[in-house]
Amino acid sequence: MKILAFSDMHLARARATDLVVASAEADLVVGAGDFCNARQGLAEAMELLSGITAPMVMVAGNAESADELRAAAPANAHVLHGDGVTIDGVTFWGLGGGVPETPFGAWSWDLSEAAAEALLAQAVEVDVLVTHSPPKGLGDLTSTGLSVGSTAIRAAIERLQPRFALFGHVHEAWGARGQIGQTACANLGPTANFFEVSND
Repeated sequence: MKILAFSDMHLARARATDLVVASAEADLVVGAGDFCNARQGLAEAMELLSGITAPMVMVAGNAESADELRAAAPANAHVLHGDGVTIDGVTFWGLGGGVPETPFGAWSWDLSEAAAEALLAQAVEVDVLVTHSPPKGLGDLTSTGLSVGSTAIRAAIERLQPRFALFGHVHEAWGARGQIGQTACANLGPTANFFEVSND
């Protein structure tokens, strides 16, 4: 399975156009949150991505809630938050929102570490973990060098050891790659990132 994955589109029309074009090469598309801005423009964001015909797996960012994304997402999308889906033998599991809570104010859709831990505890066997927030210590450094990733997400990766952990959220760390045990981790950003997953 060839996966195209991205995060943090934030209503950028040129980014969306590039992603739609790239999606023609993908068997499945992963969107790891923040499609719009500050809970505004989600329908427009989905319209920008409407040219994607491949199945999609999406999680909400902190710029939209899971309920808002479920209501706006296209028919070919699986919106995950505290649950998973198996597509062509590959199991995806998702968690949206900003974890831990962000300093951005009332518009930001955030989860505490405890809430994230409780949801992640339900995951058992996962091939691809899709979260909006990064794990603590990988792809989570702000411009001031602050590590703002989630301890709950890191613990889940360590426990589950999925083949891939895909996330976004921290813009300054877009493109960051690394390993946690056997898991390849990537802070995606709004460009086309391709991953190959065998479904054996």
